[in-house]
Amino acid sequence: MQPCTASEVPLTLPSPPVGGEDKGEGVCRTVILRSITYANVNRRRDAEQRRMKIGVLSDTHLKEPNSEFKRMVELHFNDVDRILHSGDFVDWSVAEYLSTQKELIAVSGNMDPIDIQKAFPRKRIVELLGIRIGLVHGGGPPFGIESRVFKEFDKVDAVVYGHTHIPANHRARDVLFFNPGSPTRSYLHPTLGILHIGETIEGEIIKI
Repeated sequence: MQPCTASEVPLTLPSPPVGGEDKGEGVCRTVILRSITYANVNRRRDAEQRRMKIGVLSDTHLKEPNSEFKRMVELHFNDVDRILHSGDFVDWSVAEYLSTQKELIAVSGNMDPIDIQKAFPRKRIVELLGIRIGLVHGGGPPFGIESRVFKEFDKVDAVVYGHTHIPANHRARDVLFFNPGSPTRSYLHPTLGILHIGETIEGEIIKI
């Protein structure tokens, strides 16, 4: 039996075996088990650190961030790492308020005034933890919109869009298509979205 290496020396040595001589086997075994345990804890910690929770909005269509909107954001986005907005803020004050809550990453929509169009591009690619997200508002009729927004990007893992006010959360062509709907002017039910990012990206639609 080879002696333990320096990295294998435990903080507390185990007692020698009953009725026999301690040849160091118990010591090495104890330390190796501890090392495996510490390694597992470190791997779990690294995995947790390599996860992000992203709040997603679109088509807020507000002249100002009213109290109901603020309560919604503070309730559902209090623990997110970023906020994505797919356009149609309608007023700069909404973007300004969101940027005071979390880091805001946004694009402009067809209903946004010139100051928002100057501040935010029409489309962009956001890369988080190696996941590439195409962010765009979209346009035209709801039918066929996902084919149109898909053509706006090359090699992305997800496309986040808006415009239709209808939530969407599904995969096609190995790409996640995600529309958070609208929290204020929904045709069905007010909604917002959450993206969970780790080794992959998953979407969640929340009814308000």
